[in-house]
Amino acid sequence: MADRPVEGKWLTGWDPEDEDRWERDGRRIARRNLVLSVLSEHIGFSVWTLWSVLVLFMSPEIGLGFDSGEKFLLVAVPTVVGAVLRLPYSRAVTRFGGRDWTVFATAVLLVPTLLALYFVQRPGTPLWVFLLIGAVAGLGGGNFASSMTNITAFYPQRRQGWALGLNAGGGNLGVAAVQLVGLAVTSVAGRTHPSYVAAVYLPLIVVVALLAAWKMDNVDTVRSAPGAQREAVRDPDTWWISLLYVGTFGSFIGYGFAFGLVLQNEFDTTPITAVGYTCLGPLLGSCARPLGGWLADRAGGARVTFWNFLGMAAGTLVLLLASRAHSFGLFVAGFIVLFVLSGLGNGSTYKMIPAIHAHKAERAVTAGCDAADAFARARRLSGAVIAIAGAVGALGGAAINLAFKLSYSDGSGSGAPAFVAFLAFYALCLVLLRLTRPHRPPAPVTRASRGIEETSRV
Repeated sequence: MADRPVEGKWLTGWDPEDEDRWERDGRRIARRNLVLSVLSEHIGFSVWTLWSVLVLFMSPEIGLGFDSGEKFLLVAVPTVVGAVLRLPYSRAVTRFGGRDWTVFATAVLLVPTLLALYFVQRPGTPLWVFLLIGAVAGLGGGNFASSMTNITAFYPQRRQGWALGLNAGGGNLGVAAVQLVGLAVTSVAGRTHPSYVAAVYLPLIVVVALLAAWKMDNVDTVRSAPGAQREAVRDPDTWWISLLYVGTFGSFIGYGFAFGLVLQNEFDTTPITAVGYTCLGPLLGSCARPLGGWLADRAGGARVTFWNFLGMAAGTLVLLLASRAHSFGLFVAGFIVLFVLSGLGNGSTYKMIPAIHAHKAERAVTAGCDAADAFARARRLSGAVIAIAGAVGALGGAAINLAFKLSYSDGSGSGAPAFVAFLAFYALCLVLLRLTRPHRPPAPVTRASRGIEETSRV
């Protein structure tokens, strides 16, 4: 296991399960790639959610007087594109290598950032131009899938939960980071300079892309067996788990995009007030994600996810009451609770994926199948389902923004219809959990399946 590969930038014969080599130099190589992967994913999430901040600046003062429905449509577009790109981004790592794809996926973010910088302060720019730029910003949403696929190859199974948790949480923090940048810009330069927000990210993109090209590695073992995603698509478990992830990650990213606009529509807040509150929710939600995996390790993913959706339903009821009472403090508190619970649910839902496939593998071994083949198939399918669920779940964010668009377009100034729709969806998730995965004590984990379980702590 050489520090630098013999053939170009490829690490050949990489085996993180070899404990002697891991302690000698494998840990250092993996940590270096993890750090740069987190930075790239973090920048990707920030560019992906850049328009959640920029729309708050769009006003007649800078010659961009779009209505609330047009703004919600604008933040929905990058959400959809980012979700759709997650599957091809996941496959791209297995074709081009983690280092090479990370360099490309980071550097290409210069395009939507430069376009935003140029157009966001040009008076009279039509909506369709911003919709196209927002679609290109969706490239940042694909980084999550490629980054998670890449880091999986660097760490032994017993450490993948920790590594993937850091990778996912560090990426999710990009949502809060871009909103903090927006807060800093409004505090220092005022509400008429949204281009400064985009300008902050240009040098960061260049630096991270150069560091990835210099210090990251490709790994030959990242190449996956063909057909795993097609097999996962035919598995019914893939789809009800994806639906649950729509409720958790879809809520997190959807609320992350929409929170500032919702505050402006519900309470007519200024951009600086809206941005000041919107950064808190994604920050706490990102930090809660590893905790959700940790709780699921101890109580079972289905049980934690069930109680989590109960909490999200209660939080949504709080939003309905706060909207009716026009209570700003209660409204913000309800949203913060939803962000935290959506983060917890992200971790507990992902925990269910490898646990379900490990349980299937144990049943197959009991029926007489070869243990090595059964658990290898379980690991392969778990990775494919994680990619599919991540893509489908992100589409939930677009649905949330479209629901808000419809709710506020009637001129009532209330998001109550959208909140009722979210409440109904969380109730559907509760019923789904009861019907598909009874809340029984987790099955004993064999030595052969323990490695699969470890990958879920994200």
